[in-house]
Amino acid sequence: MQEFAFELALCAHLEAPDRVVGRQLGAAIHGRRVADVVCVEPGPEFERRAAVTAETIPPLAVESAVGPGTARSVTDAFDCHPERARAVAERAVELGFFEREREGSSAAVRQTVRYPDWFGSLVGIENKPDLDRPGDLRDQLRIDVSLGLFDRVVLATETYVTRAHLNRFPDPVGVWRFDPETGEREVVREAEPLATDGPGIELLDREPGRTDVRPVTAAEKRRQRRRIAERAYGKGWRTYDLPDCERCVPADAEPGEYADAGLPWCDWQDGLVRPVADCGPDCPGYEPVEEDERGGESERPEDADDTDAADAIRARRSAWEPDPAGVARRQSGLDRFLE
Repeated sequence: MQEFAFELALCAHLEAPDRVVGRQLGAAIHGRRVADVVCVEPGPEFERRAAVTAETIPPLAVESAVGPGTARSVTDAFDCHPERARAVAERAVELGFFEREREGSSAAVRQTVRYPDWFGSLVGIENKPDLDRPGDLRDQLRIDVSLGLFDRVVLATETYVTRAHLNRFPDPVGVWRFDPETGEREVVREAEPLATDGPGIELLDREPGRTDVRPVTAAEKRRQRRRIAERAYGKGWRTYDLPDCERCVPADAEPGEYADAGLPWCDWQDGLVRPVADCGPDCPGYEPVEEDERGGESERPEDADDTDAADAIRARRSAWEPDPAGVARRQSGLDRFLE
């Protein structure tokens, strides 16, 4: 199975009401590492985070000097260009994480709620269905282990795993053998906990006779872990659009374990497809959906490719909250007038 389809099947398998799953997330501090899949386990204040917004809170807003106490000037509270600061602050206001106030003649903001301690462990998963074509797999796993952004790191494959395979990977890396057709997952080797609280070493580049690395502080790791968790919460893993084709069955029509996962299952190819690359008029099995057939003769529901449909599936299957109550506060001292 192609790596994209393998990845989606694994995400659907891992998704659960007590966790959040994201995919294709930046997992580097100075380099260019991207994690295929990230599982975020809720922490003690998960419900407080879920109440703020369903989307990603901008990292610069979280890292700014804005707090829930005294309002701060936007340009003074951010360590970036003023225009960038204003754009980030405006986005944070839209999401309900900031609220506007006035400080003299300048715009000021404050947090509506203190940023919560909302996530527990992060599990980074590298997908490599075919171990006979490893590519940069060894270096990718070494980056993850030496950097220590994730509490655990796992390699997921469809290949039968031999002792020779295991010897190629760093010892702390766990190994799963996953069958995307049946959803069966075998733990070949348990992942060992990594040291996320201390400093790390990031592998940047490797050439014959030379390896470039860079030390990373514990504070940098804490910041990046928070960014990864935030992005996973807001982004999720259904980042594709279903194609406008009658044969790509949406939402809850796929067979087996993925019956309610909203995956791009193609009846003609009898498998998961990558809509951008595999679907369209050039495909021999392509049957365009006629607009006037939606809800009529067409078997596809009217909102099959709507964001709302994907959100409903994600909300049903994971810990993500699509319609949070919000945390906007009333101005102090006005409550007595609101009876």
